[in-house]
Amino acid sequence: VPGNDPTLLFTNAGMNQFKDTFLGTDPRNYSRATSSQRCVRAGGKHNDLENVGYTARHHTFFEMLGNFSFGDYFKQDAIRFAWEFLTVTLGLPPEKLWVTCHVSDDEAEDIWVNEIGFPKERISRLDEDNFWQMGDTGPCGPCSEIFYDHGEHVPGGPPGSEDDDLDRYIEIWNLVFMQFNRDSAGTMHDLPKPSVDTGMGLERIAAVMQGVHSNYEIDLFQALVRAAAGLLHVSDLEEKSLYVIADHIRSCAFLVADGVTPGNEGRGYVLRRIIRRAVRHGNKLGATGPFFHQLVATLVDEMGEAYPELAKAQAQVEKALLTEEEQFAKTLDNGLQILEEALDGLSGTVIPGDVVFKLYDTYGFPLDLTGDIARERGLTLDEAGYAAAMAEQRSRSQESGSFKVDYNDVLTLEGSTEFTGYEGLEGEGTVTALLKEGEPVDSLGTDESGVIVLDRTPFYGESGGQVGDTGYLEADGVRVEVTNTTKASDHHLHHVKVLSGTVANGATLTAQVDASVRQRTRLNHSATHLMHAALREVLGEHVQQKGSLVDSQRLRFDFSHPEGVTAEQLKRIETIVNDQVRANTPVTTRVMSMDDAVAAGAMALFGEKYG
Repeated sequence: VPGNDPTLLFTNAGMNQFKDTFLGTDPRNYSRATSSQRCVRAGGKHNDLENVGYTARHHTFFEMLGNFSFGDYFKQDAIRFAWEFLTVTLGLPPEKLWVTCHVSDDEAEDIWVNEIGFPKERISRLDEDNFWQMGDTGPCGPCSEIFYDHGEHVPGGPPGSEDDDLDRYIEIWNLVFMQFNRDSAGTMHDLPKPSVDTGMGLERIAAVMQGVHSNYEIDLFQALVRAAAGLLHVSDLEEKSLYVIADHIRSCAFLVADGVTPGNEGRGYVLRRIIRRAVRHGNKLGATGPFFHQLVATLVDEMGEAYPELAKAQAQVEKALLTEEEQFAKTLDNGLQILEEALDGLSGTVIPGDVVFKLYDTYGFPLDLTGDIARERGLTLDEAGYAAAMAEQRSRSQESGSFKVDYNDVLTLEGSTEFTGYEGLEGEGTVTALLKEGEPVDSLGTDESGVIVLDRTPFYGESGGQVGDTGYLEADGVRVEVTNTTKASDHHLHHVKVLSGTVANGATLTAQVDASVRQRTRLNHSATHLMHAALREVLGEHVQQKGSLVDSQRLRFDFSHPEGVTAEQLKRIETIVNDQVRANTPVTTRVMSMDDAVAAGAMALFGEKYG
């Protein structure tokens, strides 16, 4: 689970942690790095879920090896390092390797042919597949991939051929050369410091080193396959459903250990989809009760030494998976019966969208689970009909909702608002923007409501679950009530009603935060931390904050836990919190780096931002 990137559901590549470094916004005190990164690809753009178990190389969870250069070495050394590691360190036969280069990258081909001595006839020149970009704009560049030939006995052709999607030639290493910066017009400019980002799948190179064709034949996977086969009394160790289960226990266990709990949205829903897919494959093999959670022990035996956090969370993971298995078991059989009845009356090869939606809405069948079953029967899904039914349901549920302006879209100011609210609750600021009903205006007059943006303010903008400050903005003949403060595009937005006078762009206002409201909100904010500590003491250290609402009147604390809190546990939690409140321990504040804070015991929670 990524710790500092809300744009990602999961870490899906080794370079995720270095994205801001490549963009130039997070300089490091080193110019080279190597890593072994746990990755999950089961949602969003990178989604391998439907292929898992059916190919030799796709997984929901895998480990990505990588080496990186931040303006240090470039194409020549990256290719040389890769070649030496594969042919010298690992001892792979050079004749078993195949290389690709981008159609425009003559430089890379020249290095391969003239410096490495690689045969030109084993180099494929590809287009889009060999050009990497971080987004529509920003750093990008060509890449050179290295493939391993598993031999003539395996179906498939070399990269760029008609049957290159089969399993004979498997990509084992991708070398990305970030040498351009694409602007909003699509024009590419040379980067002043070209960089390198490479990725090699540990499971794929392990298969090569262990002399097997499929990743599922390597030692780690075989232990999980045998354990699943033993639980389900299956003798055929090449059964695809066993591969699915062996893969899925890895992603599910590590996600739960990282604080994700099965749910109906975001990461939690992806986790739920993976669990239910594994349970359905177990059902297909004859499972008559919960089995999936029992594989955690085998996984800990295989990976617990490398990842001690997995071993530490074993009981928590087993409990979360068992709870989800038991919950899905209540609807699985009925859902399968509904599907069988629909298939009996099916005249074509497409399962209607309304049936697919009913399975999702009533019986908890994720779309990909129903698609899995359809594929086994040689059928397809009416995904357009399913999407229409889903959209109709969402439309009904949103009819009572109200329209809100997205100020990130309408605010185009440069720079940011300087927040002074930790030094004092009063200060002066200059008006840099005025908005009314989401549109820029030159002034706001008496009885008008809108948004005022200042260049500096003591008003706290809503974030970290804490509501924004309230108070007043004043000048000669002007008094403005601030009813809320939010943040957008690094600016603090004061939501206001003008009580008297007129506010114009460029005016200087005195800002005064309502001290009593701020203080009551601060107390409730402190209480969330007491609550968090008490929850971890009573329920276990796996508990993590997933959200909160903190205002001057109350607090709400959302947390991860696989089951409901008992009355006895609730009483203990309340007692611990109230005892701490009565102790009236002085609150001290220290400013330190993130690393020092974590070392001192602070918890680094995903998405937790303040100030």
